[in-house]
Amino acid sequence: MAATAMAMAATVAVDLPRLKLGMLGLEVSKIGLGCVGMSATYGPPKPDFEMIKLLHHAVDSGVTFFDTSDFYGPHTNEILLGKAFKGGMREKVQLATKFGVRLKDDALDIRGDPEYVKFACEASLKRLDTDCIDLYYVHRIDTQVPIEITMGQLKKLVEEGKIKHVGLSEASASTIRRAHAIYPLTAVETEWSLWSRDLEEEIVPTCRELGIGIVPYSPLGRGFLAAGPSFIQNLSDSDFRKRFPRFKPENLEQNKKIYECICEMATRKGCSPAQLALSWVLAQGDDVCPIPGTTKIENLDQNIGALFVNLTPEEKDELESYASADVIKGDRHAFMSNTWMNSETPPLSKWRVGGGDHHYGI
Repeated sequence: MAATAMAMAATVAVDLPRLKLGMLGLEVSKIGLGCVGMSATYGPPKPDFEMIKLLHHAVDSGVTFFDTSDFYGPHTNEILLGKAFKGGMREKVQLATKFGVRLKDDALDIRGDPEYVKFACEASLKRLDTDCIDLYYVHRIDTQVPIEITMGQLKKLVEEGKIKHVGLSEASASTIRRAHAIYPLTAVETEWSLWSRDLEEEIVPTCRELGIGIVPYSPLGRGFLAAGPSFIQNLSDSDFRKRFPRFKPENLEQNKKIYECICEMATRKGCSPAQLALSWVLAQGDDVCPIPGTTKIENLDQNIGALFVNLTPEEKDELESYASADVIKGDRHAFMSNTWMNSETPPLSKWRVGGGDHHYGI
């Protein structure tokens, strides 16, 4: 595909390809936009007026699917999206937000009990300035509360018209099955990129068996697969990527070889390294909608351009060989204890309303 991706990145069609997530009819653009970096986590928050300009540019470019959480900021990212998508703009987009993670005494507190689910949803509706959330995720799984209990409250919120669709983030295959039995899941959001593929053995097959869409976050490896090791030196002190094992000096020397190989193939194909890495995720299936994040219009345009990079089966295999499990050094997340590998919840039979060891109440 010589040199076409770069050109397409600058002249994106307004009508991007679309796909359906899940079995209940949620239709979104083939690529979404992760919004966390606009307000928190990846350094200081960016000016609202700049981010609203970016969000409007995304809509004008055909992106309809936007991802946030009440934890981002906290709260300020939802407020930003509420401002950006006021009035008629709201009808053009699908908003996904999440609940279940909050800071308490400088530590993460994971909540999935019914009272908190209801409380969090009402608060997000106000911040987003909307009557209904298109896709509401459990951000992390509360391992003290049976997933059936959490899903039961989410089902009630659907029936009340406050949310349209339900999803889980970083959930194990067994947790996905148990949740789906209570109410059909529309999507599972989890990390998936060339160098983060631990979900492929169980989670992806489970989602496809049950008809659940897959929403990969960090499809560009927290930015590393787009910019390589040099960007790490420029991260601010408040950027939590500095904590990630793969970016530590003892691992970076080995991991930079992955980026160098991606750059070499990108040159051959006439696209950017980011477009090549993202095209691999996009090629995983028609049930996959990655949500790369950015705070820059030029990066957004390049990410959209990945839709026009076509990979042959041989090229996919070659890319995967660059980032095989035995090549990568370091865990994919700074907090592996809060990933799907530790998301099992107690059986429903052990739940006692008002009793047990689970936390309860607001």
